[in-house]
Amino acid sequence: MWKKSELREAPAPLEGPVVGTITGGTIIWFVLFLGQLPFYGWFADHGLTRWVWTCLAGGGLGLLGIWYVRKRDAAIKRDAAAKAAAAPS
Repeated sequence: MWKKSELREAPAPLEGPVVGTITGGTIIWFVLFLGQLPFYGWFADHGLTRWVWTCLAGGGLGLLGIWYVRKRDAAIKRDAAAKAAAAPS
C-alpha cells in the first residue's frame, strides 16, 4: 500500500498544438478513404467494405473534432484574456 507521504500531486496536463494534430489526423483518414475507393470492388468481394467506411467515419468524426478543439482553444484564450484584464496591475 502507498503511504500518504508517498503520494504526489498529479502533474498539469500538457497543452500542445491540438488543432493541428486533429486536423492532420482528419486529413489522414480522408486520404485513406480516397485511397481505398478505387479498390471498393475488391473490398466488397472479400467482405471488407467496413474498412472503407471506417475511414470515412474517421474523417467525419475528425471534422467534429476540429470544430470542438477550435471552440475549446478559443474559449481558453478568451478566459486567459479576461483573467489578464481583471488582474490588478
